[in-house]
Formats: sequence, C-alpha cells, structure tokens
Amino acid sequence: MNRELVILLVEDDEGHATLIQKNLRRAGIKNKYLHFKDGQEILDYLFFNGDGPHRKPDQTYMMLLDIRMPRVDGIEVLKKVKADKELNNIPITMLTTTDNPDEINRCHFLGCNNYITKPVDYEKFIDVLAKLGLFLTIVKIPDA
Repeated sequence: MNRELVILLVEDDEGHATLIQKNLRRAGIKNKYLHFKDGQEILDYLFFNGDGPHRKPDQTYMMLLDIRMPRVDGIEVLKKVKADKELNNIPITMLTTTDNPDEINRCHFLGCNNYITKPVDYEKFIDVLAKLGLFLTIVKIPDA
C-alpha cells in the first residue's frame, strides 16, 4: 500500500531548513515535512525515546540529513538508522556544506542513498534545491 511520504528534515540551521522546504514546495514537492534541529531529536523520534513525538511504524519516510549538528551529528544518525532492521530502508540524502571526498565516501559506505553539497552561494543553493525537487518527483521510495 502506498502511503504519503513524510520528509524528515534534519537541519540545525533554521534559515536553511526554511529555504529547503520553500524551494522543494516551489519544485512541486507538497509532502508533509517534519523538521528536527539536531541528531538527538531525530533519533528520539525514530527510536521512540523520550516524551516527544514518535514515528508511526506504518508510515513511509525519507530523510534529508545535515552532517554538522549539535548534540548528535548526521554521521552518527546515519549509522544508527542504517544499522536498525526496521529503519534501514528509509532513504537518506545527506544535504550538507561538507564537500570533503573522504566524508562523501564515508557516508556512502555507511549507507546514505545520495550526497548533495549545499553551495554557499544563495542562487546556487536555490538551483540545487530545484534539482533535488525534480529528483524527488521521480524517485521511488519503499513502503514502510
């Protein structure tokens, strides 16, 4: 059964999070977004920790994940999600300012599905988000 895909946006920079959502909507992505400000928040959500909101086991998700974040970084989130039998089919796109080839290779080795570098230049960043939006309209995501 195909359920609506919920996008988990894990980004500590509020401005980047707003820009990402706005430009993906502009590109035609009307899915629900859940924004998490650091790695610990998304881990709590996914692994049913704490009193906050938690994932729905039958919901279909994909994640846009920053690397450099407070508390728990994106690499640690990637490791934990891909090591979990229930969660490892969640597609994860690293969306980060880090363009170090070692970091890119490490993320792919750990199981990320895509790695996108956020350009520093505003116009280039908008262009990258438009292309990501087009990609998301054609990509097929496995059901939960």
